[in-house]
Formats: sequence, structure tokens, C-alpha cells
Amino acid sequence: MSHMKRGLLEVFLVDAHGITHTNFIGSPVYYVLLQCGIKEYRSKMSKGDNDNALWNQKFVFDFPMSQWKKLTYIKFRIMDKELFKDGGFVGETIIHLGGIITEGRDRGYMEIKPAPYNVVLEDDTFKGELKVGLRFIATDKLQRKAWELKMEAKNREEPMVSPILNLMKLPLLRFIAAWARRQCLINAKLLYCFVDYKQCSYFFICS
Repeated sequence: MSHMKRGLLEVFLVDAHGITHTNFIGSPVYYVLLQCGIKEYRSKMSKGDNDNALWNQKFVFDFPMSQWKKLTYIKFRIMDKELFKDGGFVGETIIHLGGIITEGRDRGYMEIKPAPYNVVLEDDTFKGELKVGLRFIATDKLQRKAWELKMEAKNREEPMVSPILNLMKLPLLRFIAAWARRQCLINAKLLYCFVDYKQCSYFFICS
């Protein structure tokens, strides 16, 4: 039994450095338009530090494998949100996909770690770099469903991590000592402290 194969291109938009600032009033606010084939995404806004921007976002382009054979590149258009209009063009980066698609199709998986790519201006000169990572996964319907379930489970787990859980990872004695100092200020005196895995007893006198 055959299944229609698809290809998933995960795009990791990291940051940009040394890009042109087109907004002459106020601080720059950058976003990126990602286009591959007929699909397009828009990144979140990033308040730039003049010629730098940070996004740390992931996007997924999903096409049938037959269509990926015709898709040769992905385009990133960096925009600067201006005061009275949606955005001014900063520059663009085009990454050719032939190699990663070919390898990913043959091996089932191909990844390119985040790396800087040149940003091309309107006059075809270069200024700045855009850091992007790519991952291509060739999959049929059954594999794709398993991948989606895995990603959903991962996303459900991530919000469960909270500062409280991180706090619990601290050594117990350090946590109790900090609590004691807050409760009794600098006059707290520790008389007895016994700690083991099952029981913890503390006596404090606050004068």
C-alpha cells in the first residue's frame, strides 16, 4: 500500500545583524516576510537595536513531494515598520533549496544549522546578515501524523515548565536559608536543622 509522500521544511528565523535602518523617526521595528512557493508567513515584530533584530521563530512549509521538485528557493524580505505605513523595504535574502531537498528526499531527513546569509539591498549591494536554520523532512501520511502528534505533545509539555519548578531544583538548604532571612531579617538565629530525604525540621528564634 502506497502513501502520498510530502515534504516538511522547517525554517528557523533567528536574527539579523548590520541591516539598514530605513525608519528615520523613532526606533526601528523589523519583521520578515517568508515566501516559498505559494505560501507566505509574516514574522513577529522585533524592536531593533538600530541595525540588529531578534526573532527566534519557527515556520513550517508543507507541500507534496512532487511540488517540492519545482520549488528551488525560499525568500526572506526584511521590512522596517514605519510611522505612517506598514513597512519600508530593508533588504532580502534568498536561500536555494536544491541541495537540502534532494538530500532530504533521499535520506528522509536533512538539517542545516543556523548560519548567516547575506542581505541584498534594492541596488543589489550587500549589507548585513540574516541568520537562518533549515530542516527538511520527507514523510508519508502515517509518518506525518506521528510527527504532528510528537510536536503537539512537545508543545503541551513546554508551558508546564514554570519558575516554581525551576526553583525546586535549587538545593533545599539554600532555599530554606533564604526563606529564613526574609522571615526573621538579619536577627534570625538557626538553632537546629536536620535534613534528610524524608524529613526536614527547622527552629528559628527571631529577636
